[in-house]
Amino acid sequence: MQFTYIIGSTCMLKTFLQERQYSKNTISAIKHNGALIVNGQPETVRKQLEIGDILNVQLGQETASSNLHPFNQPLNILYEDDYLLIVSKEANQNCAPSRDHKHFSLVEQALGYFKDTNQWLVPHIVTRIDRNTSGIVILAKHGFLHHLMSKTVIDKTYLCICYGKIRSQGLIDAPIGRDPSSIIQRRVDIAGKQAKTKYKCLQYENHYSLCEITLLTGRTHQIRVHLQHIGHPIVGDDLYGGTHPIYKHQLLRCSKVSFIHPIYNETIEIQDKYDAIENIFKMI
Repeated sequence: MQFTYIIGSTCMLKTFLQERQYSKNTISAIKHNGALIVNGQPETVRKQLEIGDILNVQLGQETASSNLHPFNQPLNILYEDDYLLIVSKEANQNCAPSRDHKHFSLVEQALGYFKDTNQWLVPHIVTRIDRNTSGIVILAKHGFLHHLMSKTVIDKTYLCICYGKIRSQGLIDAPIGRDPSSIIQRRVDIAGKQAKTKYKCLQYENHYSLCEITLLTGRTHQIRVHLQHIGHPIVGDDLYGGTHPIYKHQLLRCSKVSFIHPIYNETIEIQDKYDAIENIFKMI
């Protein structure tokens, strides 16, 4: 992967890279197996750039961890360009390998897709969702893009089905911390980190509410913890009081994301047109 710049003012090459958010690790990787080409000649970060110079930055080639086992299964791709891959994940799949689920993760599936399409790249997860949450996941095609996306504000909207008749709309502002009795579970805790969740009830039927959720912060299990906290746990979420006889995973789906593309500087808005949550609500 490479980027080309036309220099508009005199400066040291290293300074130019730092001003464009190239991290220390990225610059180090470029030194080892990438290249910095100025007007067709290889240069070091100490090169003094002049107005009108043409700089070509060739990023270091990444190698996937040997612990990742790529596999071939079609991805539900919602958006793809040279820098990002955005997909829709179903429930019962990890975004990345874990102790209990070492393989068949989304990142391994993406790695298999890259190999099949002759993209010698390593996927990096930008927006991670729980194993049993479905919907949109953003992956970057290089660590540098992952770094840029980490500096980008990403607006995320979710749909969920929760128990009971929730009021039309509201804001849950309650700090979240670890539950000391569990290595997984979180809880509302005055000593925890600030967490804010907006919700809007779209429909109510048969003691269930279909809700649109907007995250204003990004704490682990935030939506699940907050909805349990106000007495409306998500259907199927047995970790947070939403046990259901049929649905064995939380009926929660990331349905829309919006952000400014770090390379194109354009607004990218992706909506998952197929939404299983709405279909389930019609039948539940």
